Amino acid sequence: MGSNAISIGFFFAFMALTLLITYWAARRTRTTEHFFAAGGEVTPWQNGWALAGDFLSAGALLGIAGIVTSNGFDGMIYSIGWLVGWPIILFLIVEPLRNVGRFTFADVVAYRLRQRPVRVAAAVGTLAVILFYLIAQMVATGSLIKLLFGLSYAWSVVLVGSVMLVYVLFGGMLATTWVQVVKAALLMAGGVLLAFLVLTHFDMNPLKLFAAASQKYGAKVLQPGSRVVSGQWDAVSLGLGLMFGTAAMPHVLMRAYTVRDAKAARLSILYATGLIGFFHLMVFIIGFGAMVLVGPEAVTKAGGGGNMAAPLLALAVGGNAFFGFICAVAFATMLAVVAGLTLSGVATLCHDVWTNVVRNGTASEAEQLKVARIATVLISVLAVVLGVAFEGQNVAFMAGLAFSVACAANFPSLVLAITWRRFTTSAAVASILVGTLSSLLLIVLSPTIQVDVLGKTLAQVENAWWFVSLRNPAIICMPLSFWVAIVVSLLTTETNADATFAALQERILFGRAQPVPVPRD
Repeated sequence: MGSNAISIGFFFAFMALTLLITYWAARRTRTTEHFFAAGGEVTPWQNGWALAGDFLSAGALLGIAGIVTSNGFDGMIYSIGWLVGWPIILFLIVEPLRNVGRFTFADVVAYRLRQRPVRVAAAVGTLAVILFYLIAQMVATGSLIKLLFGLSYAWSVVLVGSVMLVYVLFGGMLATTWVQVVKAALLMAGGVLLAFLVLTHFDMNPLKLFAAASQKYGAKVLQPGSRVVSGQWDAVSLGLGLMFGTAAMPHVLMRAYTVRDAKAARLSILYATGLIGFFHLMVFIIGFGAMVLVGPEAVTKAGGGGNMAAPLLALAVGGNAFFGFICAVAFATMLAVVAGLTLSGVATLCHDVWTNVVRNGTASEAEQLKVARIATVLISVLAVVLGVAFEGQNVAFMAGLAFSVACAANFPSLVLAITWRRFTTSAAVASILVGTLSSLLLIVLSPTIQVDVLGKTLAQVENAWWFVSLRNPAIICMPLSFWVAIVVSLLTTETNADATFAALQERILFGRAQPVPVPRD
């Protein structure tokens, strides 16, 4: 299977197409505005497809399909949780983001506060989220390349990291955008065709597919339960993380700056929501199709934490050619998301940390581009190392952890910065750091790391005083982050708070071409 010539042909065809896009984009990327935001020249329709491409990651096609294959109906919690976050972005986040910021969400939080401490704290939260999400994509991509080429997992991850480095290093946001548009179109076509081929085995009736799954594996596969999460509190916590974390993912928020104005940004979100919702319906059929036509045992045997359900289903219903196409689409999916995540991390290091903290806003265009490219190399190397370390984890689950960190680290400070006059610099810094560090600490002490990664048995750790049984920390960390922000705000004061908040509200409502600088100290 790994040496299938058709599969490898599709793979290299996609590689050639995306490298041509990168070459074309590199000739047009000369400024930081183009490198980070494609010069604001992307249309709402294009940006909607690119947002869908950015968001429909390995967790959607591979991870959720694998969870549904193994657990049935319970896998829907991931689809629903992620989708519900988009109306929050549409109605609460996108207009302030587009009218106030320039490249990153830290532009909004720091607009009326002291720049340096807020941007440093925001960088910590943003990089934690990005690295967790990168792990999910690198794990899935490594598993796929291993299946496709027969390479070792470690070398597969290195290959992916190298290709991603080329996209971001030379093409910037313009190349990333068009790779995501192409990838989203291929993903949608592949998902629809795969779901269609599955339904041809069941008279084009999804109910017959679900009935066959129930007959083969018992009625429990169609019932909600605790097969994906360890209990009701874990389910609530996962839902909170997916819903509010979506509205705080740095690489998604960054796309608000690639269009000309707030109206175009809102249209982008509407298009993306429709595309993402439709695709998740297809993934549900794909997951149950793999359960019935391939079997959970075969999927588990293929390795990769259940991530190979969709490719194996494609092989079963469409043969080698369709298997090759789905593998190429899955690779395109993960590569595009990895590029978007890397670009978001680079923007944080270059724009927030170097330009606005180290250089106090005085870095030249050439200097910023140089720093951006150095940061690209550093993040790519770190992504490869972490991808190798987390081999075998389900990507939807790992992505869920990234969203849990995002909802605690980024969401509270972003919302309070645009809605609460009393919010202060000290509160923003405390909220971001407490949300980030508490999330990471609870994840390290949970079964996610102690059992799944470190290989300990549950019996070895469940009676330890430090052990946290909750796999998803959002239900603890997000309220804690809000509470810290409110308490610290009430205990501290901000110079000219009324005037700066009024200026912020004016920009949110009416907007201007560029943000007006605020005192940096």
